[in-house]
Amino acid sequence: MSDLPFTLDQLRILKAIAQEGSFKRAADSLYVSQPAVSLQVQNLERQLDVPLFDRGGRRAQLTEAGHLLLNYGEKILSLCQETCRAIEDLQNLQGGTLIVGASQTTGTYLLPRMIGLFRQKYPDVAVQLHVHSTRRTAWSVVNGQVDLAIIGGEIPAELAESLEIIPYSEDELALILPVFHPFSKLETIQKEDLYKLQFIALDSQSTIRKVIDQVLARHDIDTRRLKVEMELNSIEAIKNAVQSGLGAAFVSTSAIAKELQMDVLHCAPIEGVVVKRTLWLIFNPNRYRSKAAEAFSREILPQFAAPGWNIDVLKSSQNHRSLAINTTLELDTSHSDES
Repeated sequence: MSDLPFTLDQLRILKAIAQEGSFKRAADSLYVSQPAVSLQVQNLERQLDVPLFDRGGRRAQLTEAGHLLLNYGEKILSLCQETCRAIEDLQNLQGGTLIVGASQTTGTYLLPRMIGLFRQKYPDVAVQLHVHSTRRTAWSVVNGQVDLAIIGGEIPAELAESLEIIPYSEDELALILPVFHPFSKLETIQKEDLYKLQFIALDSQSTIRKVIDQVLARHDIDTRRLKVEMELNSIEAIKNAVQSGLGAAFVSTSAIAKELQMDVLHCAPIEGVVVKRTLWLIFNPNRYRSKAAEAFSREILPQFAAPGWNIDVLKSSQNHRSLAINTTLELDTSHSDES
């Protein structure tokens, strides 16, 4: 096929309409007129000889053909972005972009510190942090939308085969109490004391909640006897609730450093019990890894890793990355008339 029946601009428009749900909002997001968007869609449907949208409802709904084109179009646009980033790398970290992903706790408390150190060394590199659920973050890494990510949840089995998954560090989940609680005067509390506390927790389906329950159960603590008086949807809300005297909670130690320093929360060790979870570093070995991502991996990741963490494991995918670069550039060259 000498001429493709679509352009990159048309794929961008298709993606924008699917995201925004209407031609008008898509036009606004792309800073073009609505008639221009409608004309491009009409031309695209004529070139493909198939309807892409069901125009019967108030919201722009993709047809089966529209969904198919969108699926491949997102991959094409992702590869084009990857190609541009590879070319930007020729400037040797005098520009370019680093995109890091994280699950909620690591993205809120750990990654900003890491990114701050990176920006001090490479101020000309634009850094993006995408904080989402473990599943969504893993999808973004697989699709090449994120260079690498640090997550604390379980990676879906269907994604694990496409990712390099490396144990990175351990995240300790500490028991926090109000500073005026009677137990805060004790050096340690006993396992049985947990049954006397009122707990504030994340939703029972959250990853951290499941980890806490599993670790406590392994230490012969009956989690069904724990009194969960309140469930909140954020770590910050839980910390504020504990500080106000509403109960106790398990939170990541990375989330309470400031509060402990200010002496507004008490961290209570439990005799014979340490609650930890593994944080995982994930990346796609078959995708191009930018010089910015290489520098971040080489210079920043080791500073926060568990003792004995070996950065050499990141180098094992070098051959895969070289192949990915060649494939990306070859694809971009073969369709240069469409860019």
